[in-house]
Order: sequence, then C-alpha cells, then structure tokens
Amino acid sequence: MSTKLIKNAAVVVTNDPQLGEIPDGGVFIRDNVIEQVGPTAHLPSQADEVIDARHLAITPGLINTHHHFYQTLTRAVPGAQDQELFDWLVRLYPIWGEMDSEAVYVSTLTAMAEMILSGCTTSSDHLYLYPNNSSLDDQVRAAQEIGMRFHVNRGSMSLGRSKGGLPPDHVVQEEDVILKDCQRVIEKYHDPSPYSMLRVILGPCSPFSVTPDLMRQSARLARSYEKVTLHTHVAETKDEETFCLQKFNQRPARLMESLEWVGPDVWWAHSIFVNQDEIEMMAQTGTGVAHCPSSNMRLGSGICPVREMLDAGVRVGIAVDGSASNDASHLFGEARNALLLQRVRLGASALTVREAFQIATRGSAAVLGREDLGVLAPGKAADLVGIDLNTLSLSGGAVHDPLAALLLCTVERVALSIINGRVIVRNGELLTLDLERHIHRHNAIAKKIVSRHPEPERFKLV
Repeated sequence: MSTKLIKNAAVVVTNDPQLGEIPDGGVFIRDNVIEQVGPTAHLPSQADEVIDARHLAITPGLINTHHHFYQTLTRAVPGAQDQELFDWLVRLYPIWGEMDSEAVYVSTLTAMAEMILSGCTTSSDHLYLYPNNSSLDDQVRAAQEIGMRFHVNRGSMSLGRSKGGLPPDHVVQEEDVILKDCQRVIEKYHDPSPYSMLRVILGPCSPFSVTPDLMRQSARLARSYEKVTLHTHVAETKDEETFCLQKFNQRPARLMESLEWVGPDVWWAHSIFVNQDEIEMMAQTGTGVAHCPSSNMRLGSGICPVREMLDAGVRVGIAVDGSASNDASHLFGEARNALLLQRVRLGASALTVREAFQIATRGSAAVLGREDLGVLAPGKAADLVGIDLNTLSLSGGAVHDPLAALLLCTVERVALSIINGRVIVRNGELLTLDLERHIHRHNAIAKKIVSRHPEPERFKLV
C-alpha cells in the first residue's frame, strides 16, 4: 500500500458540511482512498510521497455529466458557427460520418486532456454514432491511458431521415445491432464497485433520432444490470418540443416519462423547456439534469431553469456538452457560466458561488450515482485538484475568498490533479500525454474529415 500527503495548502475546500473549508490544510491518502483531511498540523508528517501545496487551493475534482468527446474534431467549423441545433446537426452529421477508430480515440484524448487541465477528474461521454468500424472500445482505451475516471455512454441513433428522423441514414444503426453491442460493452467494461474507474451508461441519442421502442428496450436492458444508468437529450430546443408534440402528442419530458425514462438511474441533458409541473415530476422520480450553460448560449437554445430545479429538489450537475457546441471543455469555466446565466434570468442572488461549486462537484456526483466522489473526506475516492492562487488571473480575489475567486475570476489551468490516488498533473503539466505531438495528430485528423464536406447543407425538420 502507498501513501500520499498533501500539506500546507492555502485552503482545503472539502465540500463536507462537518469539515468545511480548512486553511493551512492537507489531505492524507492511502492507495486510492482519502484517509484523513484536516489542518496540516493534525495530519501524519510522513508518507511515501509528500506534496507541498503552499499557495494552492485544494478542492474535490470537478465532475462533468455530459459531453461528446469526438466533437473536438469539429470545433469552429464553417457552416456550423451561427446555426441553431437542428441546422447545426445537419451540417455536422456528414463530417462525423467520416470518423474512424483513430479519430474517436484521438478526440477522446483531446477532450480528456483539456478537462483534466481545467479541474475535471471524472467525466461521462455520449458517443452515439459509430462510423467506419469505430467503437466504444476506442474511448475506453484512451481513458485508461490518460488516467481519467470515466462513465462511458453507449449512445445510439436508429431513426434515419428516410424514417422521419434528423440524421442521415448512413450514420444510424439497426436496433438489434445497437442492443447487442450495448450488452457487449456492459459485460466487458462495466464496474459497479466503489471507486470504480469505468462504468457504462446506455444512451439513445434523442427523441428525433431513435424510436420509442429502442428507448424502452435500452431502459430495460440497463436495469437488468447493477448500476448501469441511462442518459439522453431532453427538452433542449423549441424545435424538439414541436417535433415531440407533432409526432407523439406529448412534450419531451412527458414523453420520457411514458417511455420509462425517469428515475434515480436517469439523467437528461439540457432540460431547458420544462415547466413547473415537469420539474416537480423530475424531483419526485429522482430524475437528474446535466446543465450545459455554454452550449445552450452558443446555439441560442435558451436557459435551463436551474434555480427552480434546485428548489424543487432535482439533482443538477454541470456539463460542458459537445466540443462543437461549446468549443471548449473547461469545467471551472462552465461552473462560472452556470452561475452567471442564472443571474441573467433572476438577478445577482439567483445562484450563489458556493451553490455553483456544489453543482460542479457533489451535484454532478449525485447525477452520476457516485456517493464516493465530489467530497474530500475519509472514505471518499482520492480525486482532487490544486489551483495556484498566486496567479495574475486570481490576484486580488484569492486573498479575500479563495473559493469565490475560483468561480468569479479565471482558473487558467490546475497546478495539481490527483485521480484515484495517482498524480496526473504536476506543476501544471499533464504527465500522461505528450501534448505537443498529440495536438499535431488531432489537428491532422480534424483537417482531413472536414475537408471532405466543405459546403454546408441546409435542412429544416418538419
């Protein structure tokens, strides 16, 4: 067994109501589990590895509840820069159809590297198209190499344009193929144990890209296994609401309820267009939400009613969403935008700094069904980050309230990241990936797949 001691931190933000925020604090780790948290003077003085965290704020690692890693290849693509969701998708679907295993693997590393350096230690991802023999295995390999805790989503699309859906037919799969592969990846990769580094999610993409039958069958398959959870896009845009009303005579949230897609093992991405009755239903059933503020602004979709959800008791977590609808994967930045966007709606007291931080940590952990994450306390997973408070972007803020400065100012990158007891970032440098070589490889793939589709396609779903 190995031990680590993080000591002399400017502050340790525990997220534990009993422990609070500890000045001159530290954390003692044994293997991959936190054993002690407290003032440095009260911790063991020796360990196999000692990290002096002077000038650092130590916090739980942030947790991302919704992403599309592969979209790092199509950031800022012409023809998708100024479109709302449906036209944005129609422009990008053909490009995504050019991906192969290497593209999925490389883009996953890119997204994970960016998130780790921005404070994220656990992420989910939603991969819902598998062209050219790509597979979920490509993402798993990347996660294991870079060292991120991962909830991997076997997403799916089965409703092509010829059958009334939005995606082109060549990027969808037959439903028996989808369900067979869902079972395969669960049985190959899913680890429901405490401190698990890899869990599997099932995620039919959206009401306009899968059939109701696939939604029901996916839910029943997931629930036949331990802690296999369910995730999809719900109520993201007015276009989606119109589609559901015309096709199913139900609003998106009520459609999900009728398809067995509510419960403590379910969370929805976005959930902008939900009314108060639907919010109450979500709270009563335990259905969670991945709040994606930057993506919602980028696509002009709207603002999620986070304040009302929190007041009703809905589990709410933070998410960057896809890197082609956010164009960044910066999790501290996302928590900041969540804070500011609620204030645009409801005023400066709508969401406090500490509530926003809770959404990005304990809230996200609850959404993913992880009782072992989001808190620095004995018995919790050893996932933490350290942010250097002695930087230009935090200067003048951190001296007053370090945690508030992390949300109201700018965290450029973390100085330290420990995931599952392993140091992944030290002195601001990612240790598990050669970034210079990787960026060159990623850019070459991005250029290749986009060059095959230079002209935007225009389409409106009726």
